Amino acid sequence: MRPKGLKTRIFLDGGNPSETMQIIDLLGFVDGQTTNPTLISRNPEARKRLETGHKFSAGEILDFYKDVVKTISSMIPEGSISVEVYAEPLSNATDMVHQGMEMFSWIPNAHIKFPTSHEGLKAANTAIAQGLRINMTLCFSQAQAAAVYAATRGARKGQVFVSPFIGRLDDRGEDGMDVIANIMKMYEQGDGHVEVLTASVRNLDHFLYALKLGSDIITAPFEILKAWGKEGLKLPGPNYRYNRKELKAIPYKEIDLSLNWQEYDIVHDLTQAGMERFSADWNALIG
Repeated sequence: MRPKGLKTRIFLDGGNPSETMQIIDLLGFVDGQTTNPTLISRNPEARKRLETGHKFSAGEILDFYKDVVKTISSMIPEGSISVEVYAEPLSNATDMVHQGMEMFSWIPNAHIKFPTSHEGLKAANTAIAQGLRINMTLCFSQAQAAAVYAATRGARKGQVFVSPFIGRLDDRGEDGMDVIANIMKMYEQGDGHVEVLTASVRNLDHFLYALKLGSDIITAPFEILKAWGKEGLKLPGPNYRYNRKELKAIPYKEIDLSLNWQEYDIVHDLTQAGMERFSADWNALIG
């Protein structure tokens, strides 16, 4: 049952419908789900097929992805299901929009994921004009979030998510939770059309601190939501303090949200690395 006072929407991060059902049974609710090529590559049916030496054709893997998200969508008909386009570092915006339009037609509650790169932002700008709901993924900086805001200016609330990946910043010694706090503070000067979706959650402390900060949405893996459920869906109290341990603080920057999206410094090496990883995982399924 949804805890009283919980305003943040809770998503499952995964590509296995069986886990979706288990989380719904355990928590009594789930507000949506995020998927990506890496998560689809870990789907048990996909793994089983690969283990028997049978890879997918390019068409078959898209059909498989479509079937997975349609199943998940039927389990969470009132929620949001994020579906990610194939994007490697050299992918262009035209191809991403074409894929996004196709994926958007798969289910009635899709948000299409584009990378927070130059071409991804260009695709987002076009997609919003065409009425798509989008989720800007692989965001690692306040400047990238400002560019998302600017590229999607005019969108309605609920149409745009931005997904800062906190765990991958932690992995290299930076406090990813600072990025969540900084983006939320920066967005206070905006019109509220972009919602912050805390992603790459690695532990229950990430989850609880994102709740404390008032993140609009959190997406968390099966094991984190399972642990939260087993602890009684607890919410952070007034005395909750996040322990950043040895992680380096990421300071807040004063950034003007009124600029054109092309004027922000959007280059981040982790965005590039993330696109390389997602595309490699996807390509490993095809043979």
